[in-house]
Amino acid sequence: MKIVGIGLNKTGTTTLGVCLRYWGLNHISFSAKGFDVWRERDIDRLMRWVGMFDSFEDWPWPLIYPQIDQAFPGSKFILTRRADPQVWYASLCKHALRTGPTRFRAEIYGHAMPQDHQAEHIALYEDHLLAVRRYFKDRPQDLLEVCWEEGDGWQKLSSFLGFDCPTVPFPHANKSPT
Repeated sequence: MKIVGIGLNKTGTTTLGVCLRYWGLNHISFSAKGFDVWRERDIDRLMRWVGMFDSFEDWPWPLIYPQIDQAFPGSKFILTRRADPQVWYASLCKHALRTGPTRFRAEIYGHAMPQDHQAEHIALYEDHLLAVRRYFKDRPQDLLEVCWEEGDGWQKLSSFLGFDCPTVPFPHANKSPT
């Protein structure tokens, strides 16, 4: 079974990765090399890569969840999201100011920096959520939707995955500086 975080960046994906590593999973997060393989549309190569890991989050993994689902039946998918699209967009903008323009944002969102493109970004964010929900509409046992801001945490995650619930505090990784 593969466990795939399919939320867009700035939706708590790093926190999800910390959780999955807690359980000792062979995990991969953002991968520039994987992103480049995705850009080349070499899905077979990506699926061989997926075969080497237990869990995933961040780019390019949310972009290929249907292919992972087809290649690895019985996998579990976790859609991380923010409390609302404006909260997500504000976080994306703050992150972009800290990191500067990136080719990854340019490729995914159509702009290397999100500022001045709010409507486009929010539409893409909402379209992604809708597409994931539609894809799994007849298979709720394979998709967990979580929002850390709304109190989702260890209990919901461990129950979905069939893992023991940790007794340590739930992590909040990659928290934006205030």
